[in-house]
Amino acid sequence: MSDKRKGKKAPDKARLYSFRECAKVKRDDGLVMYGMKRYTFRDFVDAVSARYGKLLCYTIYGGEDEVSFLYQYLAFKVHAISQYLLNLGVKKGDRICIYGESSPMWMMFYLGLTSIGGIAVPILPGFSGKEAIVAMKDSGCKGICAQSRQFASVADFVLESGYEVFRLEDLFHIPAEIRGQLDAKNFLTLPGIDITHTRFALRELSSLPLEEDDIASIIYTSGTTGSSKGVVLTHKNILRNADRSSYEYIHVKPGMRVLSILPISHIYEFTIGQMLSMNCGLEIHFLGKPPAVSVLLPALKKIRPHVVQTVPLLIEKVYKAAVAPVIKGEGKLAKAYSNPLLKNFVARLIGHKLMATFGGKLKFFGIGGSALDKEVEDFLYRAHFPYALGYGLTETSPLLAGCGPRPKQHHRTAVGKVHPDVDMILLDKDKEGVGEIAVKGPNVTSGYYDNPALNSETFTDDGYFRTGDLGYIDRKGWLYIKGRCKTMILGPAGENIYPESIESVINNMQFVQESLVVPEGTGLLALIRIDIELMAKSLKISIDEAKVEARKYVAALRGEVNKELSAQNRIDSVELQEEDFERTATQKIKRFLYPKKRPGQDKDKQ
Repeated sequence: MSDKRKGKKAPDKARLYSFRECAKVKRDDGLVMYGMKRYTFRDFVDAVSARYGKLLCYTIYGGEDEVSFLYQYLAFKVHAISQYLLNLGVKKGDRICIYGESSPMWMMFYLGLTSIGGIAVPILPGFSGKEAIVAMKDSGCKGICAQSRQFASVADFVLESGYEVFRLEDLFHIPAEIRGQLDAKNFLTLPGIDITHTRFALRELSSLPLEEDDIASIIYTSGTTGSSKGVVLTHKNILRNADRSSYEYIHVKPGMRVLSILPISHIYEFTIGQMLSMNCGLEIHFLGKPPAVSVLLPALKKIRPHVVQTVPLLIEKVYKAAVAPVIKGEGKLAKAYSNPLLKNFVARLIGHKLMATFGGKLKFFGIGGSALDKEVEDFLYRAHFPYALGYGLTETSPLLAGCGPRPKQHHRTAVGKVHPDVDMILLDKDKEGVGEIAVKGPNVTSGYYDNPALNSETFTDDGYFRTGDLGYIDRKGWLYIKGRCKTMILGPAGENIYPESIESVINNMQFVQESLVVPEGTGLLALIRIDIELMAKSLKISIDEAKVEARKYVAALRGEVNKELSAQNRIDSVELQEEDFERTATQKIKRFLYPKKRPGQDKDKQ
């Protein structure tokens, strides 16, 4: 007999998944729960749909095809996808790659697949077809859910391999009986089956075996070293990091708005931008297009987000275009900013205008993926701009350290304090206390997929994961990143040289967009990219004249930069970098593409 017939009320599902109820869960590992009762994606969908069912979950910004739906609708679609995949014969442990731009459909397919124990292989939308095929082969995929542009780059391989094919734009499955007609040209028009309208048996779905330590994702990174490898992450790795971080770093209310501009296939955006936001009941608005200024500014004005997750390059570009000319120019504000007594007041005045540019509602502007320029951070700190820094890797799901958005939660040039879940040590410390960061914790990968040699190299004998990053921790527990072990340059006298710190000095010079410092012989070479348009505008010359002037300017920069560097860090030669540097998904420069010596290019020495 049901509770209703007995005269009792059915348990309130929202109450069962309240933060208070979840915190009462007793665990053998001692972890305190915050927003869910088990760290599996099936439990996650149940929790957020129960707590926030009638709140808006996802929206795609702009255009006639703007789509919005509630958290309870998300759960319905996820269950339908799960049932369809089961009916198709997808079993626990089967791997399907997701290859396309960020969208609600991307998230629904991921959650539907992982909720039945399938393994998602997210592939960055910027991966070439060749890189994507390597990932699909290495992981042993049985299917692909792709967008038309990405499918075109792998179509021949997918069709020859007999993969199940799902269309990411509308979540249609192209069944085997018509797959012979499929090619890159008719991918968008070929009929199929809408997998989001499958009738599902919720009891059957809920009874499927699914454990916290089951693999949820195998993520192939496009790193700065050029070596792509499959990072194995479990349900618990990802969801625990999101759950604990939502309590630790971000203080928001359900219904607040998030603007998502980074690729979901990168773990930074997936865990912090998506899982954490959903755990807090936020509205997630997808930009739907690459974050060009022409698209981003109108979106910010319309959406007025409370939360934005981004990489340093975006805010650094904004600073150089809108802030630096004001505080470094010849006007009254520049003079006032140079006065120590007025500096903070001027910064807050400009910061107020900067807040308006981002919609005027910002409460959390997360910055991660690479190091933030020190000069930019100094301004943001003085302006009380609500920026929050974090540090992590794909292998750690990702967050290892971070801080909140209030000035008192920051220590300039530090990336934050070590995440409460993380046991962090420094290996092989030098006399300054700098060592390789190594970690343990519930968010840390168990290893790389099918790569025992790399796993043996990456983990210490007592189980710590070696991050490959160099850093130190001060007496108050603040973590500072010095650079990568592989990019550290050993000087002629055996001293450690960190190219990132030299690049920071170069990047703060007028007209410099960015730079890269690499070893050349026994010295250091700086590749410098100049903002030609800004130079032309400032000097009131043509673009062609600015290109000529840029070479002279770069040659003169060497002397100016070396005045600010210690003897061991001084650069020996400089080159004008005419083309944009190639980048990873988080906008870090792919250093491996820029060898120590590049014949045929002019070098300037003084």
